[in-house]
Amino acid sequence: MSKNISASALAIIKKMQQGELTESVIYQKIAQFAKGEENKQTLRRLSAEEKAHYEIWKSYTGIEMKPQKLKVLKYTLLARILGFTFAVKLMERGEEHAQDVYEQLTAEVPESAQIRQQEEEHEAALLEMLDEERLQYVGSMVLGLNDALVELTGSLAGFTFALQNTRLIALSGLIIGISATFSMASSEFLAARSEGRDDALKSCSYTGIAYLVTVVLLILPYLIFDSAHYMYALFAMLAVVILIIAAFTYYTSVAQDQPFKSRFWEMALISVGVAVISFFVGIVAKKFLGVDI
Repeated sequence: MSKNISASALAIIKKMQQGELTESVIYQKIAQFAKGEENKQTLRRLSAEEKAHYEIWKSYTGIEMKPQKLKVLKYTLLARILGFTFAVKLMERGEEHAQDVYEQLTAEVPESAQIRQQEEEHEAALLEMLDEERLQYVGSMVLGLNDALVELTGSLAGFTFALQNTRLIALSGLIIGISATFSMASSEFLAARSEGRDDALKSCSYTGIAYLVTVVLLILPYLIFDSAHYMYALFAMLAVVILIIAAFTYYTSVAQDQPFKSRFWEMALISVGVAVISFFVGIVAKKFLGVDI
């Protein structure tokens, strides 16, 4: 150990030391399967910096540590499923809570100020260099997701009162949803082609997949509940809408450093508002047309 430090500071340093080593291993593992040579190099640089921080802490503790296997597994799986940009930015968000710790250590460990500055500036700059393909098409996914949520939520809410049968509602929603999926995807393709983009097919694929997945999730409650419990299916569908919006908004807020609350409430209020209006439209339409199913 290079100098005498308090027991409380030493305990903090040990925790920081293991955290730096674990993150170094995570970056290294993600770099092995990340696409793009520049992304791989950036992740390896991040890994090397975390390892350098680990060595600084080790000079104080004199202890050789092992990475936290569960944390390594968690972020490696997240990187494979949701993309490496989301995984590493989510991991780095955890370090925001460590700033107070650095302040406590500054008096006893001068190097902590240097590490803090590097964490805030250099590593943040390196994270911004990551260029993941799926994030280039977030706009296309948002287009498909938003359109499906607004259009299908409204349609299903209107059908719920007009038809009052979960199987008929699901059938109607499925026909509309699949037709709208192809319509939205083809519109995105033509729009991209008109702009002279070479990725028109890929762009429309992201839009179509986002739309279709949303359609399936929204119709699912009407397939789970029996035909008489159409109101249960409606409330379950609205719950699914909120969950989809929350999950996707959280994903983009982490991966693209966007605000969560404002985007979430905007999408949620629009989707639920359209559903409420459409539900009353279904009531009026059924009464006006005198249809009894």
